[in-house]
Amino acid sequence: MYGADQSPGRNAALLDPAKDAARVRALYTHPAFVRRGVGRLILSLCENAAMTEGFARVELAANMAGEPLYRACGYHPAEKFFDDRGGAPVPILMMSKTL
Repeated sequence: MYGADQSPGRNAALLDPAKDAARVRALYTHPAFVRRGVGRLILSLCENAAMTEGFARVELAANMAGEPLYRACGYHPAEKFFDDRGGAPVPILMMSKTL
């Protein structure tokens, strides 16, 4: 759900809007531009693109810094886990939204 195209376990198969949720893989805002609506704008553009392609739901993996934005934009928590591939465990919250 996140990371670069080269990340281990990445599946390049196309998603089926009839049964799969669209995925927002990564959304970061430069620190100089936080709290100015940039993240919300990018997220809305992602959601609009997903709807245009026929998706009814969107999923994403939120870090703790992004969670408040996603909740404010209507995303709901699904599952919390810790990613320890980089050494120190990082809390990740899977979230989804019906479009």
